[in-house]
Amino acid sequence: MAWFAVRGVVRFDEVYEERIVLFRADSAEEAMSRAAGEAAAYVEALGSGEVHGFQQSYELAAGDIGDATEVFSLMRTSALDAESYLTRYFDTGDERQQIL
Repeated sequence: MAWFAVRGVVRFDEVYEERIVLFRADSAEEAMSRAAGEAAAYVEALGSGEVHGFQQSYELAAGDIGDATEVFSLMRTSALDAESYLTRYFDTGDERQQIL
């Protein structure tokens, strides 16, 4: 069995939550299936929300999870410069985040 991080999206009215959840599984398919069930339970426990079918999985290279373990990686090819890339994909100004 390996560790898998599964990335998914839940919608609450006009707010979208991107979640990355860890699963120990025999395959990415098993981890993603379990993630779908976990996400359904998550919105049920909250009493609202809609789970979207979008999922991405990442098999962790580390055998043990601990300090500084990479839990997700996604590589994308883009001709955008760094500032434009970050603005387009990660920092649009609509995120609900604390700025440090």
